[in-house]
Amino acid sequence: MSKLNAILGMGKRSLQTSQMGLQTVSHNIANKSTEGYSRQRVEQTSTPPTGQGRVQIGTGATVAAVRSIKNEYLEKQIQGETEKLGFQESRSENMTRVEQVFNEQLNKGLNQFIGDFFNSFRELANAPESAASRTLVKETAKSLVNDFRRVNNQLIDVQIDIDHQIENEVSLINSMAKEIASLNEKISQVEIQGRNANDERDRRDLLVKQLGEKVDIKYAENELGQVSVMAGSNATIVSGFSHAEIFAQPSNKFEGHRHGTVKVMFKASETTSPVDITKQLSGGRIGAALEVRDEYIEGLLDQLDDVAFTLNREVNSQHINGKDRRGQNGVLFFDLLQSKSNAAANLKLNDSVENDVNRIVAGQSSNGPGDNRIANSIASIQNKKVLNDGTASMDDFYTAIVGKVAVTVNKANMSSEHQKGIVDQLANIRESISGVSLDEETTKMIELQKSFDASARLIRTADEMFDTVLNIKRY
Repeated sequence: MSKLNAILGMGKRSLQTSQMGLQTVSHNIANKSTEGYSRQRVEQTSTPPTGQGRVQIGTGATVAAVRSIKNEYLEKQIQGETEKLGFQESRSENMTRVEQVFNEQLNKGLNQFIGDFFNSFRELANAPESAASRTLVKETAKSLVNDFRRVNNQLIDVQIDIDHQIENEVSLINSMAKEIASLNEKISQVEIQGRNANDERDRRDLLVKQLGEKVDIKYAENELGQVSVMAGSNATIVSGFSHAEIFAQPSNKFEGHRHGTVKVMFKASETTSPVDITKQLSGGRIGAALEVRDEYIEGLLDQLDDVAFTLNREVNSQHINGKDRRGQNGVLFFDLLQSKSNAAANLKLNDSVENDVNRIVAGQSSNGPGDNRIANSIASIQNKKVLNDGTASMDDFYTAIVGKVAVTVNKANMSSEHQKGIVDQLANIRESISGVSLDEETTKMIELQKSFDASARLIRTADEMFDTVLNIKRY
């Protein structure tokens, strides 16, 4: 009877093993499209044999564990490359916004307005007594001033939009950090009982990858299976079961910016003061956004101010040296700018000129019919090397700005596409290792079904043998 019991026990364990295998296969199939999921497999092990005299007889098999199929080194590599992809995509997207501000081909751009302005003085030089030519000078000057402001304001609008991006990313980071801390706790609770927290680990790994896409992180797992995550240089946002928040805080507009921009703050605990970690963040989407906002756009605004200030200075210096249409001394053509700071935003046509086109100067002397010396001098400023320490004209300088933007955008787009290719390639490798193949799972299901049927048949056979033995004993 003991041997029959042993057969029943083996049949039961085999049945349970097959059943668990089928459950695992079903779980794999159900999660075929679940992002970050790693297929699972039942690992079996032989149960201890039993001795029958001088013979040792096996007692079947049982489930040792249900394990995820994954390559940890590959997972870390994907996380690192995903962080780079987030950076490149964010830089490409934001620089494309910047390029649209300088789109000289589709729209009439600042360079054309500058050209129209100087050409109007050439028209005035051809007809120095003409009121119509002076009206043209005034209108082209107003259009030029307005386009300086347009470019300046649109660049600042991109900066403000980047601020909103950073605020949104920070909110998502906090949400992810909170969930990672919660998963740390769940994993510890499951694994302290000797079980594998496969699904929880998959979810946590996915969150860590997504977190790295948004900001540069460092992470490590301790002996208890808990992951700690650090953003930037020293902002620990996840430690064990707890998490700390980062937040976007508006800065003072005098902190190196033309307007109030957001900075990223970190508060380790309720008792500590917030710390500015903005300059620590150099990777992920936030790192790229900060780079475009604080380096690229600020640099472009400085260069734009340089052009506006130089234009203001050079035109005014010539215009005040002449005589207007009534023979009066020339006035400032533009309102005087005291410094380059915010010159593009503050450039303005002098009220005297705007209200009376006769105040526009063409000649150098009064009562000099046909005198066009001042008009010619102002027109020549367009090609004078007055920028970049006397090495570039306004045309050269502004064309170089537009060209540099185009080159930067092109490089950013190429880098983004290249990095996407790397991540896609690694994702394909991961899919081949950890992904769910319906064909493979179907084959496994058929195999397990046969094993289940065989185990059931074994139990039925053992049961029939019991009945036979019992019937024999009755007689």
